[in-house]
Amino acid sequence: MLLTLCLVVPLATFVVSFAVRRNADLQRSVSIAGSALLLLASLALGAQVVANGPVAAQMGGWPAPFGITLVADLLSAAMVVITGIIALAVSVYGLGDVDRDAERLGHHTLLHALLLGVTGAFLAGDLFNLYVWFEVMVIASFGLLGLGSRGDQIDGTVKYVALNLIATLAFLSGVGLLYGATGTLNMADLHQVVPTLENPVIVLTTAAMFLFAFGAKAALFPVFFWLPASYHTPSVTVSAVFAALLTKVGVYALIRVFTLVYDASTLPLIQNLLLWSASLTMLTGVLGAAAQNDIRRILSFHIISQIGYMILGLAVFTPLALVGAIFYILHHIVVKANLFLVGGVVRKLTGSEELGHIGGLWARTPWLGVLFLIPALSLAGIPPLSGFWAKLVIVKASLDAAYYIPAFLALLVGLLTVFSMSKIWLEAFWKPHPQPDAAATMTLSRAERWSLLTPIVALALITVAIGLIAGPFYGVSVVAAEQLLDPHAYVGAVLGENR
Repeated sequence: MLLTLCLVVPLATFVVSFAVRRNADLQRSVSIAGSALLLLASLALGAQVVANGPVAAQMGGWPAPFGITLVADLLSAAMVVITGIIALAVSVYGLGDVDRDAERLGHHTLLHALLLGVTGAFLAGDLFNLYVWFEVMVIASFGLLGLGSRGDQIDGTVKYVALNLIATLAFLSGVGLLYGATGTLNMADLHQVVPTLENPVIVLTTAAMFLFAFGAKAALFPVFFWLPASYHTPSVTVSAVFAALLTKVGVYALIRVFTLVYDASTLPLIQNLLLWSASLTMLTGVLGAAAQNDIRRILSFHIISQIGYMILGLAVFTPLALVGAIFYILHHIVVKANLFLVGGVVRKLTGSEELGHIGGLWARTPWLGVLFLIPALSLAGIPPLSGFWAKLVIVKASLDAAYYIPAFLALLVGLLTVFSMSKIWLEAFWKPHPQPDAAATMTLSRAERWSLLTPIVALALITVAIGLIAGPFYGVSVVAAEQLLDPHAYVGAVLGENR
């Protein structure tokens, strides 16, 4: 019931928001209500999984592995909960950010279609339906990217579409080859069937196809160029939800497939590709950020660098490393969304996102400076915020496994992240605005203060809580990693204990 409810809510919100598209105020209310209901449904699902272990449901009465399976273990349940949190945050923020033209063109409808695709991907129990949910998510993101039809939006959308189509072709080809070799696409069933395949070429070929497809969607090196070309072009609300969720679906798919369907530790080529791709992703992302002078471009490149940490945890493939990867995902979704939301407020108060054209915010709004510093310092890994614990676990796991170069790169990237965040701080907050008279006229209305700052404060408090009360969040990550490495309960929930 709860598994389907987590999909029914965004689907119903998508339909209703489209039906009331001519009434902007009603559409906004529907959007916020749908996001709040998604969060409540996800929390209920999370509580059920914590209490009872992995849960599964078979759609249409067809038993697994023949029908459509929805399944949630602790990792997927946690990802759905964090999706609900981000959905509510960006829906409230959008009240003060998204213009009426974008709403009229379908912002709310497309947003909930995107949330439907993201949630479906986290709960999919077979590879073909994972592909279907990816397509729902990607098509909705195409629409959100192109709203407004500005030149830079069209350019970013074309690059985004081009690589996603190639990745989709690789994904579907891998699905076809694997089905031809095994006769099943149910991931729990594949966990049992793939190790029995006598043709190692099929195993390696399909694994490589999935690595490319999911790596492109996660913005791994070298197929990451679409992200900084597109994420700065839509509204800040859309940028924030993209930054929080889209690449994490790719990361989630990599972790799920290379722990459940394949055992990455038994595929040395795949594990080495993951290791070096993660290392180069961290490095190229942070160097790209250091070269930028636009806030959203800086933050976009930092998405790339931080994805490298998550994939490093998968590549090292020890229990501690997977714990670090999961902890890092949960921390990063909150922090990265919040940084984009803060960047939107900076633009409203200074008139630009270009660092050379803004300044003076610390003197005018010191509270915004504090709200920026919390996620910025967390992103850089400064204790005792959430990013410090995430980086610490990843680096320790890398050192324990004797991966010294990736561990060194992880530390170096952390230092370079401090540099990038300091650049934003010094330019946007500390130095005077180059046109102080013009900047003084830019203020937030009372309604804007409520809609823009409430989600920023809420996400900042979550970041502080993850850092100061890290034990429960770390404990969730430990149990989730244990379920990944020993998927007996997952397979039993899907196929029955006799399988």
